[in-house]
Amino acid sequence: MTHKSHRAMILLGSNIQRERNIPQAVQLLASRPALRLLASSGIYESAAVGGSGPQPLFSNSAALIETQLDPATLRHSLREIEAALGRVRSADKYVPRPIDLDIVLYGDFVGEVEGNSLPDPELLRFAHIAVPCAEIAPHWVHPLTGQTLYEISTGVDSRSLLYISGARQTSSPPISHQTVRLAHGEI
Repeated sequence: MTHKSHRAMILLGSNIQRERNIPQAVQLLASRPALRLLASSGIYESAAVGGSGPQPLFSNSAALIETQLDPATLRHSLREIEAALGRVRSADKYVPRPIDLDIVLYGDFVGEVEGNSLPDPELLRFAHIAVPCAEIAPHWVHPLTGQTLYEISTGVDSRSLLYISGARQTSSPPISHQTVRLAHGEI
């Protein structure tokens, strides 16, 4: 039996040793046998969202992957990468953390995975999610709104988002082929 591959958009975030943890998380995503890294965005800096007190600035990036894993198994795989980079989950979801890996989109899937909505509703509200995702898959259509990621990214307030580093990183085949497919809405 052949399993269908799905594209998924992963948001990477860090506000502890972020210069080290974001690139390492991308490398770990690329090294997982069940995941194929297609592209990763540059790194963006923004203030932390939520919490009750001041927090260090956040760095965020997005990764486009292809996988045969279902959303729940993919989420578990992402949690393993977080643990490998020193993430300890606590009841306070706003505590500073070395890495946070979240599924933003999983193909055209709409539903819940372990209590989290997919697509991630925060994609429509926050530039630190929308902008990195749109950088690497501008024509991906949101399954609920019908908007492309590019359209979503231009509709959120991005004045406090700062592009800080990084060119797109890719795996084989070369991104030039993937970019052409993505630019024509073939995701």
